[in-house]
Amino acid sequence: MLLPFFNERLIEAGCDEAGRGCLAGPVTAAAVILPKDFSHALLNDSKKLTEKQRDMLRPIIEKEAITWAVASLTPEEIDEHNILNASFLAMHRAIQQLTTTPESLLIDGNRFKAYSGIPHHCIIKGDGKFMNIAAASVLAKTHRDDYMKNIANDYPMYDWHKNKGYPTKSHRIAIAKFGSCEYHRQSFRLLPIAPQGTFDF
Repeated sequence: MLLPFFNERLIEAGCDEAGRGCLAGPVTAAAVILPKDFSHALLNDSKKLTEKQRDMLRPIIEKEAITWAVASLTPEEIDEHNILNASFLAMHRAIQQLTTTPESLLIDGNRFKAYSGIPHHCIIKGDGKFMNIAAASVLAKTHRDDYMKNIANDYPMYDWHKNKGYPTKSHRIAIAKFGSCEYHRQSFRLLPIAPQGTFDF
């Protein structure tokens, strides 16, 4: 069962990201401040939900939240900052857009760079523990998925409408056949190399 807050006395924003392990597309983060009495039976870590469930929850979260924001870093920015720092920066950009300033940040994961002096708590698997982090995970995932499905129309060979840029076998085979494009993260190992020098799929 998800918890409604970490500290009832504080205005808390839950933060999470999506797309960190992808070969292509942005890393997208969301920050969400929910009412203390918010509850929804379906809300959970976005990875434990179906696409249909996530798409159903998104407008509910966006409507019921006190404030929410989503921000992304491009593949070029990921290559410049590295994916860990890019994830932190995406969260910072999302927090900056909130119309209510949080007094505490609940971060999914075990690392974070402090933002603007606001106290934060890193919570491993927090998207399965706290409602506001779970809500952020749903928004980050759905907004990023929509973006990937949109750019998939320009590059259908990569199957992004299905794999969303993650390193699936079909995605890597397409990279080997067609090469990479401007949406690929050039700092990532796009193709796994076998010891004999051939591509290992």
